[in-house]
Amino acid sequence: MYKIPAKTLFMGQKLIYVPECHSTNSLLTELADQSELPEGTVLITDNQTTGRGQRGNTWESQAGVNLTFSILLRPGFLETKDQFQLSMAVAIGVGACFRDLISRVVSVKWPNDIFVEDQKVGGILIENQTHGSRLSTSIVGIGLNINQAVFPIPLAASLLHFTGKVTDLNMIFSRLLGTLEASYLDLRTGNSVGIRSRYIESLYRFNKEQTFESAGKKFVGVITDIDEYGRLCVQEGEERRKFSLQEIRMIH
Repeated sequence: MYKIPAKTLFMGQKLIYVPECHSTNSLLTELADQSELPEGTVLITDNQTTGRGQRGNTWESQAGVNLTFSILLRPGFLETKDQFQLSMAVAIGVGACFRDLISRVVSVKWPNDIFVEDQKVGGILIENQTHGSRLSTSIVGIGLNINQAVFPIPLAASLLHFTGKVTDLNMIFSRLLGTLEASYLDLRTGNSVGIRSRYIESLYRFNKEQTFESAGKKFVGVITDIDEYGRLCVQEGEERRKFSLQEIRMIH
């Protein structure tokens, strides 16, 4: 059973545990619609049967050995046009926790997949609701591979692969909520410049030549920046191009 973290101000201070659910994001959204849950409410499960990822993908995770949970946030301080700042802050918080646990290169593959070296260990899916020109509610879904030993695709890995040992899930969960809260509070106090700087510094394959695919065509380019709307800036020869989420993918 997961414990309420001792060192956070609000993140996880209300903790909802369910042994199994279809999607922690969907269930937490339903519960938040039914009652006034406090900011920082976390819903966590041992087995998410139909988890969702970016680009409409599914997120598959072996039951009982990984972390799958969602957090309710109320980032009314952010305008809708600045919503990618929240995505950056969450990715930074997750990355910070992993860097404390392993002495490997931890990076964020745009927009918010968590990589250790060249393998994916986690994903983030944020679903926002707006009120006027500002965000009102954000459901932050996080899936992290911790103790899973076997994966159907070679790109995926877990913390176990890099440490060689089983790690206590509750320990990581507690530390993770602490690093997430710290990053979120940093954003809430207005440090969007610092958040963006740390995010860009942690980008996977940043400033390195890489093959991409866009509109059915492959090309070689270099990630040089993220613009104010969260679009990926790629230098292709003399041309600087910008891409939204559905417009480009990295070829491994």
